[in-house]
Amino acid sequence: QVHVVESGGGLVQPGGSLTLSCSGSGFTFSNYAMSWYRQAPGKNREFVGSISNGGSTTYYADFVRGRFTISRDNAKKTAYLQMNSMNAEDTAVYYCKARSGSVEYWGQGTQVTVAS
Repeated sequence: QVHVVESGGGLVQPGGSLTLSCSGSGFTFSNYAMSWYRQAPGKNREFVGSISNGGSTTYYADFVRGRFTISRDNAKKTAYLQMNSMNAEDTAVYYCKARSGSVEYWGQGTQVTVAS
């Protein structure tokens, strides 16, 4: 059975940092590119960034502006989203997606709230 599970969400102050984790099971994690998306209240889900299956290539949305870093540890079957210099506009539910070709698995999301 396939599971993609995000964790690490919570409340963070403006200017603070947070690292999200995304663990995968039930599929060959190292064969899948991993992506992060987010959805703020009243807005469409948007792409945050992605990392190739081997970890050598990353892509980021323009709004990341060097603040976020995506990494992965295939031995642990986990991908990470490190977020720095956070602001209120980063408040959203963050989702992880595993993709290999036309096969996609989504997690349920984790809430991130940036507020003082």
